[in-house]
Amino acid sequence: MPVHDWTRVNAGTFHDFHSAWVVHLKEALNGGLLPEGYYAMAEQHAGHVIADVLTLQLDERAPIVPRETGPVAVAAAPPRVSRKVVAGPNAAYRATRRTLAVRHASNHRIVALVDILSPANKDRTSSVNDFVEKVHSALRHGIQLLVLDLFPPGPSSPHGIHGAIWESFDAADHIPPADKPLTLASYVVSKPSEAYLEQVAVGDSLPDMPLFLDPDWYVNVPLETTYQAAYRGVPAYWRGVVEGRETPAPG
Repeated sequence: MPVHDWTRVNAGTFHDFHSAWVVHLKEALNGGLLPEGYYAMAEQHAGHVIADVLTLQLDERAPIVPRETGPVAVAAAPPRVSRKVVAGPNAAYRATRRTLAVRHASNHRIVALVDILSPANKDRTSSVNDFVEKVHSALRHGIQLLVLDLFPPGPSSPHGIHGAIWESFDAADHIPPADKPLTLASYVVSKPSEAYLEQVAVGDSLPDMPLFLDPDWYVNVPLETTYQAAYRGVPAYWRGVVEGRETPAPG
């Protein structure tokens, strides 16, 4: 099933799909992809800009061991993506605003986030800046991220969301190709910082993407199968709008 054009529908319709996709991603990760001691949970964050996210948490420090399905060692099998970018060793980190991290009272530490962008994350420059700072704050706290953006660059993010995130690590512009404007990006907490990128377009199938547990280990997240499962729950009328077979009513 190809990626759909979600710019055809309102933010509420995409949020409904987004919420279902988070649930199916959680099921896949907890269904055998994560090693013992790790688990995924959906969390809701209040506020206009912060979307629901999927968190990976560590119950107890346990050694990660490879299995037939599940965690993969970077040294044994580097992630299969189209592009890897590495920040220069002397790159100036310009995101200097300090943030307050709110954590659970338990010892269940967040180690990674899966974040699916919504229209509200890109509707104005301040929204983009808030999302970028959220990513930078997570990285500063040692949290790996997988960012999924199914919306093309716009006036508030002309270089795409990865370009906005990565400019703090590299002065060079990172502009998504015009024929592949949607971005899948996995960020690794390492020195120097690294990002694994795939650019896709409406009509493409989604590749598996690495989600790092630490700089040496990752799991391949099945984006296509979970996307399909979530899309099957979209109401028929809105599937018609997304696919261009229906024109949404005004208002």
